Amino acid sequence: MPKVRSIIFLILIVGALWHFYGETFNQSGFQGVYEDMRSDVIEIKENPKVIQTVEFINNEIQLLLNKLKDNVDETKEPSQPTPDKPELDGPSKQSFSVHNIELGDDRSKVEQQAGQPKRTSLNEYGVNWVAYHENYHNFFMTAYNDDNEVIGLYTNQDLLTSTQGITFNSTRDSVLSMLNEPLKSIRKGFVNYQIENNQEYNTFHIDNNYVTVFFDKHENLTVTAIQIISEELEQQKEAYFAEANEELKAGFEYQLFDLTNAARVNHNLSVLSWDESVRITARDHSKDMADNNYFGHTNLEGQSPFDRMTEDNITYRMAGENLAAGQPSSIFAHEGLMNSIGHRENKLHSDFEALAVGVAFNEESQPYYTENYLTK
Repeated sequence: MPKVRSIIFLILIVGALWHFYGETFNQSGFQGVYEDMRSDVIEIKENPKVIQTVEFINNEIQLLLNKLKDNVDETKEPSQPTPDKPELDGPSKQSFSVHNIELGDDRSKVEQQAGQPKRTSLNEYGVNWVAYHENYHNFFMTAYNDDNEVIGLYTNQDLLTSTQGITFNSTRDSVLSMLNEPLKSIRKGFVNYQIENNQEYNTFHIDNNYVTVFFDKHENLTVTAIQIISEELEQQKEAYFAEANEELKAGFEYQLFDLTNAARVNHNLSVLSWDESVRITARDHSKDMADNNYFGHTNLEGQSPFDRMTEDNITYRMAGENLAAGQPSSIFAHEGLMNSIGHRENKLHSDFEALAVGVAFNEESQPYYTENYLTK
């Protein structure tokens, strides 16, 4: 029975073709029929009404797909409620505390308060940053020594208390008025490493620790983050840039990813997912800049970020790229990008869904950072 239907269908097609092209076949044979059919197809394709109809159908299909997507999104389970902020007490032994943690505290105290870490990754001091958060709410990182004592702290969320009353509402002027003169350099061996004074951060020597307070140029120079490093840990870092290795590369990449999500949560934005597919694209561009001593979104072959993603078979509906170089860590790179309006817009773009970071080092161990943002 299926064979009979196929034969009937074939007869109908031949009959239709003979109706339109039978006379041409009698006059010019198969070649004439081919040319007539080809001419008709081109005429149909170039007909304005046909083009308008096709575009209308495409637009209607896209609208339908968007509507279906919106309906699916509406049926998703509501997002988890925002975790409560911890009740913050003033520091008892140091000038600063983060999430009620101070340098010298034991790891057991940290994890009693904050739970188990979400990520452990190597930093520029040769130890790990250990990240704690609840889907990036109440985000902070600690570094531990061999005795599991806290020797480093960082947060870019409102988890700070201090004996001087400095909070995330404090301005740069008020911080400078309450603390000693900020450092102009840090000496390591026989070398003095200069500290920039560009209003984005200041470093102070307090309680035998190096305290770096970061300021948000787009929020009236209020405190936006703090890093506290013990003197012992700072001095074991022999140079401005840490010695490059594969573990540090991955550490910088994941730290920059986490810092971005913590900043997005601060601005009531969704958390980005990690997109491994574009990590290679980001790493390759960082390596290209590091190897060839240039800095820019367009590479030496004239390719844009979008060209590079397309070449690597990365599909997306929208995309963006941030670059940084010269900063000794992902913390300094992130805070610098947040103070640059175009880069800040990418970090805080409400429509982006995913991010991957790629890092590479030049011969002097200077890191180059590439962030690629995507919506698929």
